[in-house]
Amino acid sequence: MQTRNPLLNDFADLMTDAFGAAQAMGEEARSVFRARADRMVAEMDLVTREEFDAVKAALDASQDEVAALTRRIEALEAAVAKPKTTSRAKAPASKAKTTKA
Repeated sequence: MQTRNPLLNDFADLMTDAFGAAQAMGEEARSVFRARADRMVAEMDLVTREEFDAVKAALDASQDEVAALTRRIEALEAAVAKPKTTSRAKAPASKAKTTKA
């Protein structure tokens, strides 16, 4: 809708410029905030996702190894605790010992 009033045209141009400036300020504020957030994260000495995943994989492998070793120890303890049976019959008892008086 066009008007023939130069005052309204100037006002419309001013508002268009103001919206453009507000949008530019918003983008600038976003970039400043992102830069400060990046600096703050860098100062916190946080780990990267790759480092975290590597440590997590090592932990999972260690837990699997611990579980396997625990099962092995339990099997060995059970084998030691179980009395060994032999296929041979027990040897006859030796002669009774006599005591000297």
